[in-house]
Amino acid sequence: MLLEKNDYSQQIEYLYRKSLILETTSEMDPVLYFYYIDTIAHLDYTLSALAYSSDSIKCTMTGEYLRRRVDTAKEGDHALFPAFMVWLRDNHKEQFEETPILWQLVYDPDEVSCYLGFRIVLDPNSKIPLPPQFFHDMADDLFGLKFLRSIYPEGTLGKLFAEFKRNNV
Repeated sequence: MLLEKNDYSQQIEYLYRKSLILETTSEMDPVLYFYYIDTIAHLDYTLSALAYSSDSIKCTMTGEYLRRRVDTAKEGDHALFPAFMVWLRDNHKEQFEETPILWQLVYDPDEVSCYLGFRIVLDPNSKIPLPPQFFHDMADDLFGLKFLRSIYPEGTLGKLFAEFKRNNV
């Protein structure tokens, strides 16, 4: 049973108004696209738990989806992504800062932010839920045109990831 609408359910609606209709996702770098969708799924899961309940069918479905992605993240070029983000931070600071904020927080080993039980957690010691505006800002960040263009193979991040793979495989 869904709870009555709250500020978080409004943010879910905002997230779902976003679209990739003008993008050709099949032509994006497959690893960067994987982590892009992974981040959106974590955003959806966290929002759903706050808007409805962690027992809602929406959270259950997204949790099952994310559970399968955990194994995929350990395979092939997917396993390179966390190290790529650290390399990007250390060697291409400007491009690192143009990645989604969630990527910067979750994949920077100097940060405490993480995905905990598929939820986005910025401070593991805090029990305070993330504010609704955070989700609004993250949705805008993930659907920014400059970022989306960068994850194609000919885009900035696509080229840097290809360089990183050549040097680390």
